[in-house]
Parts: sequence; C-alpha cells; structure tokens
Amino acid sequence: MILIAKGKLITRDANGVGYYENGGVVTNGGKIVAVGTTQDLQAQYPDAQFVDAKGGVIMPGLINAHTHIYSALARGLAIEGNNPSNFLEVLEGTWWAIDRNLDMQATKASATALVLDCIKQGVTTIFDHHASFCEIPGSLFTIADVTKKYGIRANLCYEVSDRDGAEKCKQAIQENADFISHCEKDDTDMLKAMFGGHALFTISDNTFEEMVQANDSRVGYHIHVAEGMNDVYDSLQHYGRRPVQRLQDHGILGEKTILGHCIHVNTAEMDIIRATNTMCVNNPESNMGNAVGCSPVLQLMSKGILVGLGTDAYTNDMLESIKVALTIQRHNACLPNVGWCEVTDMLFHNNAKMANRSFETELGVLKAGAAADVIVMDYKPYTPFSDENIDGHMLFGMTGRQCQTTMVNGKILMQDRVLVGIDEEAVNAQVLEASKNLWGKLNNRTY
Repeated sequence: MILIAKGKLITRDANGVGYYENGGVVTNGGKIVAVGTTQDLQAQYPDAQFVDAKGGVIMPGLINAHTHIYSALARGLAIEGNNPSNFLEVLEGTWWAIDRNLDMQATKASATALVLDCIKQGVTTIFDHHASFCEIPGSLFTIADVTKKYGIRANLCYEVSDRDGAEKCKQAIQENADFISHCEKDDTDMLKAMFGGHALFTISDNTFEEMVQANDSRVGYHIHVAEGMNDVYDSLQHYGRRPVQRLQDHGILGEKTILGHCIHVNTAEMDIIRATNTMCVNNPESNMGNAVGCSPVLQLMSKGILVGLGTDAYTNDMLESIKVALTIQRHNACLPNVGWCEVTDMLFHNNAKMANRSFETELGVLKAGAAADVIVMDYKPYTPFSDENIDGHMLFGMTGRQCQTTMVNGKILMQDRVLVGIDEEAVNAQVLEASKNLWGKLNNRTY
C-alpha cells in the first residue's frame, strides 16, 4: 500500500471532491483505495509506504490518444536530399523512409525511447500506431514487451497499407490479427489492441475487406483520416466517396474506432462520425508542422463528437500540446475567446473517456476503484492556485518535464525524477547504437 500525499490534489472526479489543498491518494494492488486530505489519510493508513509530493501537484496520469513509436529515433535526423514541399513528400521522404529501414532492433529501441520519455513527462497510457515495413511480423509483440518491461499502459496497432505491395500488406493485416488474439488472453488490463490502417489513399477497397474479415468485429480501428487533401482527392477520384463515407461503407466506424486528424472532413462526414459514435483525435503540432491545416475541433465538439488529444509523436509532452491546441484553434477562428474548454476537455476528460472504451479499469481520475495511475508535478505557483483556476495553470504554467513522480498500475516508475530500477545510462547507450545504425542506412554513411 502506497500513500502519495502532501500536495495539491486534483482528482478530475466530476461526482466527488475535485480538489484538496493538501491532499493525497492511497493505492493498493493497482487500484486507488482512497483520496482525501493528507492528515486524514495518514491517520487512516499509518503503515502505508509514504511518498512525499513536497507541495507539488498530484493528478491523474496523462493519456496520449495518438502517437507513433516508430518515429522516436528521428530526433535530430536529417535525411540527405529530403526537402519536402508538400505532405506526400513528407511521408515519402521522411516517415516511409524510416519505417522501411526499421528492423526489430530499431523497433525495440524506438519503443524504449518513447516509453521512457513518456514516463518522464507523466504520460501513463499511450495509443500507438506502429509502422516498420522493414520487419513487420512480431513488431507489435516487441513493443508490448517494452511497455510491459517499463510498466506503462498501451493500446497498440499496426498500420495496414498497400504502399509497399501485397505481401507487406498481408503481413500487416496478420500482425494486427495475431496481436488482437494475444491481447484477448491478457488479463492485466495493461495491454490492448486496435486494428490499424495508415490512410485511405494507401488502402484499397479489397484491403479494407480483408482487414474487416481478419478483425471479425473484435476491436475498433485506428486509422488516419483526411489528414491531407490528397486523402480527400483520392477517395473522390477513385471511389466516388469522401473518406468518412468510404469507412462507413466498409463498417470501419463505431464507438471503439479512432479517426486520427480529421482535418478535411465536411459537415456531412461529421454527422456520420457522430451518428456512429466514432472517436476523433486532434494532433495540433504535427498538423502545423506538416502544413496540412487545422482540424475543425470546435465544430466537431459542437456536434457532440468525442474528440481527444494526441501528439502524432511530434512531442511526448501532453501539456505542451494543449497549449498549441488552444492557440491554433483561436488563430483559426480569429477569436481570442474560444477553445479553452474544448482543449482542456480533450486532454483531461475526453482522452480518459476514449481510453475507458478499451481498458476495463477507469482511467483519468483519482477516486476509489480507479486505476492507480498517478503523477506528481513539481509546480510551485507564484499566483493563487485553487479549483477555480487549475486549467489556467496547466495551460500557462506547467510542462511535462516538471513531472517528478510517475506511478502506473500502483507501481512507482519514477520518483523525484529518477527512473526506478532502470540504468538509464546503459539504456540510452543501447538506443543510441540502434539509432546510429538506422541513420546510417538512411544516409549511407557511418555515425
């Protein structure tokens, strides 16, 4: 039994006490036992292992609703001759070039790098969308081994695509199917699966049919939708349907399906998304970096669509992402008074709702019975801090790097900024060797 206390406690519990000025949380066996004031909890649980929050902010672990482990080794990378002028050139020159050279060693290193970075920034659950067309079979299992080793929750899938030929496409479909079967036998509630697809302009109708058959209605789908206009043009020119309509035709939509990006969806497509109770994920920094546009988040949410927040692996800092999400929505709307509730809801409420469609234990809240996924932020405010302005401090004061302690499933993974039971220097050295090998393949030289 562990007691994390002596901090400003944010529960995100809509039906209970939302804030304790000097509070704590008691965990046992992967679940939360109690929340309350430090004084009361110390009196009730005197034998619990005590973790001192040191006046920091205690809050639920953060959830990233869309990321890409395969891109983790790209930090600082420049591929010679790669100077993209449009989104398709970004994909072909950077990301597809990387995944075509990502062998199993590099996949493992990528997963290790991203997972440890998440722990350091208070991200306790990830929804990953993987691609390693160099070596597909077993890649999701390799990632799962990493998430299990280091202790975070993960929902994984492999992105099916026709772009590298029929055999690679077949392998990707089989990898999804095999991993879904594996997760059906996993009772830890730490590992889940979805059926991944890249984007509609790289997936034929026949491939969609094969995906649906292999899935057999077991899980939802995780797919990129209308991220660039090429997705829209391809659907209209080759199939006479807009992207969301194509997904509806093939039975891809539904309450457990995640549509990434959804930048160039029209109102009719939004109505279909809402009618099928399908989820969307906004990735603001990635969208801006790729110059593909601004997702109509305000309109999507006004229609009652569940919209979450991801990073597309542009960063692993979810608090950084809400800052960008707010500014781009205001810039796009030409209004300085919109977006506040929407972007904070995306991260602190909607991501938890999305995760709770996959995981059995309630996530994103600190209350008895919920998952013991808890973080402590080293944040000492110099302006008043209370339940009236929590989100203002999140938006304008906190960053992920202020995370000092991370607990997942009742296990402390980092305490006082030290990863527990991990030789970080040795792990970093292993990841560096894998990245040097990958960069060498991409640029045909030694690093």
